[in-house]
Amino acid sequence: MESLILIILVIFPGVQGGDWGVTSGDQCALRGSSVIIDCQYDYPSGRWVTSVGWSKLLPALGRPGHFILSQLPLNSAYFNYVGNYWSDCRLRINNVQHDDEGAYLFNFVTTINRWTSKRAARLSVRELTTVVEPSTVTEGGEVRLSCVSGCSTPVNILWFRDRQPVPQPGFQATREDAGRYYCAVQGQETVRSAPVALNVQYAPRKVTLSMTPSVIKGGAVTFSCSSDANPPVPQSGYSLHKDGHLISSGQNHTVSNIQPPHSGLYSCLAWNNISRSGISRINSTQLHLDVLYPPENISISMDPLDVVEGGSMNLSCSSAANPAAHSYTWFRQSAPSLSSMLRVGSGPLLTLPSVDASHTGLYLCTARNQLGENNSTEVMLTMRKEYQGEQTVPVLAGIGVCVFVALLLALLLFRLKQRTRAEKKPTVFDFRLSERGSSSSGPSDSVYANIQPNIRQALPSPPPAAQEITPLSQRSHHEQEAPMSYEDDVTYATVTIKPINSTHHMNSRSRAGDDDDSVIYASLA
Repeated sequence: MESLILIILVIFPGVQGGDWGVTSGDQCALRGSSVIIDCQYDYPSGRWVTSVGWSKLLPALGRPGHFILSQLPLNSAYFNYVGNYWSDCRLRINNVQHDDEGAYLFNFVTTINRWTSKRAARLSVRELTTVVEPSTVTEGGEVRLSCVSGCSTPVNILWFRDRQPVPQPGFQATREDAGRYYCAVQGQETVRSAPVALNVQYAPRKVTLSMTPSVIKGGAVTFSCSSDANPPVPQSGYSLHKDGHLISSGQNHTVSNIQPPHSGLYSCLAWNNISRSGISRINSTQLHLDVLYPPENISISMDPLDVVEGGSMNLSCSSAANPAAHSYTWFRQSAPSLSSMLRVGSGPLLTLPSVDASHTGLYLCTARNQLGENNSTEVMLTMRKEYQGEQTVPVLAGIGVCVFVALLLALLLFRLKQRTRAEKKPTVFDFRLSERGSSSSGPSDSVYANIQPNIRQALPSPPPAAQEITPLSQRSHHEQEAPMSYEDDVTYATVTIKPINSTHHMNSRSRAGDDDDSVIYASLA
């Protein structure tokens, strides 16, 4: 019996005796987590604990409210008493919320008396807080994540972005890193902070230009620009370009009356004041606009422009079309009175190898593609006849050439003959006047003049003026030795011989005797 009492005293320390009292500590808990309020109690010996309970002070009421543990299941999802009935009075609170924050009191009832703790255990509820520095960053910048709990109790923290784990709290931001970040307690991932957004700004990417690639002439086409950018590209940040030249500003551009000159390469330029690798304006891929239209500006050219009967003629038909004309048809109207046209050929080239009267008339061609057909303007083909007289022209030309050559040869022969004569030895004419009975010491004959024909030209008629004949013996020595000149100047001499009266002559001869012999007035050698 004594040993049984000893065992009871060891198991139930309060039975052996002590003072009334409850010892508890303050706690800090994160919202959503579970917390245990530590508590120990004691009572005098000889008493048995019949019931325990916790109560929370209600500030609005100014008095405590009680949680009757007997009315709570042992494994309650919210409050659990994890103490015992002799010394341990701990209380566990699951999924702590801000409403659970406050002061808690423990009380117990024994077989003789009841006791309530004099000092309340205070519970503080705090939040996990995520801090993202900086919250807005340009792509390529550094980002640092930190988690603040508000409780001194250290906990292991995990990081998540849009419910996906984040390996490191520090990183170099890319556009894919933009999102909502939060921290959580390891092992209690439901205990998490409120999410905080990270804004990563970047230059436009995936700049796209959309339009209808093919449109019929006269229709409408709308160009639309789009891009992925942060911040988004404003309306004024888009511009439309054609073949490298600015067309308009804005995200959309409409051309209501499309024409062939609108065909070309189009691109869209986007800008949001954020640069990428030093480039702030990002271009889209180029799109080709193809304006379709039926044949137009159809014309006919003739080669040659003038044709004679029997000659050949080529008629060419050309047009502007998109797509290009795939067929050409030729028509002829032989008479103005005929209203219908006669089909005479096909293809862009019509050849008439031998033109005759049946080929003359108005010609036109029709060009056709997938969008329609159109006619050219009419051209008139005329023919002129070849005259017989025209055939004598080459003959007359040949005769004229022959006559010209013959005259040229005759002139050359005449000049050659003259030169041959001129090269012969010059002829000297001496006119001598001889006197009979002259002294033996003087010359028997006197040369009064030398006549030298010009070797270069024929001797012209002598001038009417007469010159005095000077005997050659009376000339100066210088004049006698002067060399013969072949200059173009000609020296003329005129000898006037007057007849002597026969009576006077006879008288003179009788008076003179032997001294009046006949005189040789001129001698021609």
